[in-house]
Amino acid sequence: MSNEPIIQAHQLTKRFTVKQKVVEAVSDLSFEVARGELVAFLGPNGAGKTTSLRMLTTLIPPTSGTARVVGHDILTQAAGVRARIGYVGQLTSGSFAQRARDELVSQGLFHGIPRAESVRRAETLIESLDLAPFATRTVQQLSGGQKRRLDVALGLMHAPPLLFLDEPSTGLDPQSRANLWQHILDLRERHGTTVFLTTHYLEEADRYAERVMVMDRGRVVADDTATRLKANLAGDLLTLGFPDPEVAQRALGVIAGLTHREARREDSSVVLTTPDGDALLPRAVRALDAAGLQVVRATGVPPTLDDVFLALTGRTLREAEEPRSDDASADESLDPATAGATR
Repeated sequence: MSNEPIIQAHQLTKRFTVKQKVVEAVSDLSFEVARGELVAFLGPNGAGKTTSLRMLTTLIPPTSGTARVVGHDILTQAAGVRARIGYVGQLTSGSFAQRARDELVSQGLFHGIPRAESVRRAETLIESLDLAPFATRTVQQLSGGQKRRLDVALGLMHAPPLLFLDEPSTGLDPQSRANLWQHILDLRERHGTTVFLTTHYLEEADRYAERVMVMDRGRVVADDTATRLKANLAGDLLTLGFPDPEVAQRALGVIAGLTHREARREDSSVVLTTPDGDALLPRAVRALDAAGLQVVRATGVPPTLDDVFLALTGRTLREAEEPRSDDASADESLDPATAGATR
């Protein structure tokens, strides 16, 4: 089983009935994740990310389709899946009346870890995630950010081979976010842990993820490395300024001969997006100079993952933060216990 993908999803689909209307939260989701990968799952609220994670972690059944997670079928071997994964959802998972340290130890015991080892792992996580100042408080007494750190620690207690993280760093201060990511990276280095996470912090996905999946309106619309997505779908934004609009218009023809990418004039500037901006910019300046066209300024701005989403959907992730009115409840804000799930 060591060579088998740790996640194999095949046409996973989930429909909910909300106010007598059937909403398809996830449509035909198919993908594989290799062991040891760190995959970031991006998309706006209501895109279907959390619903996808809930299906993969056996918290809700799919309407159709199937998946194997850590070698076990999510429909027929749910207990086997749950024993081999860690899942940090968006809601606080701790028992409000129990102290934070005791909650961690209890989590270890629940997974069959001997008490001495559970205590040792709890103390390691307490130190790593800066939980010590409030480890003796009850969960109910913790602030939102403190509860979030405890949730992450609970998901890491049994050092699972596969860790699902649903917006793990939301509400954390920069130091806690850095500590959390260091612990995740250490887990991968020491144990080869596979990490599958959703996040709205695009810089996290860009910096740490080896692979980025972009979801919109219940479907995966892109799946590649962040570098290739930015190069192929967004590219570097080049801006060359000229003394006046007439010179800029003449410059368009020169630049058109250097690249197949379409350039446009904006007043006294020429703007284009290209995957090879670092190489094209000096060539363009030299060619324009040779043509007697004076360049008064030149800038190159590398693309972001938000630019990728804009290229794919016509919106930026920042603009798409608010759920869509027709299916907002189909993802993060939907409670499967109160919405009628269609099977």
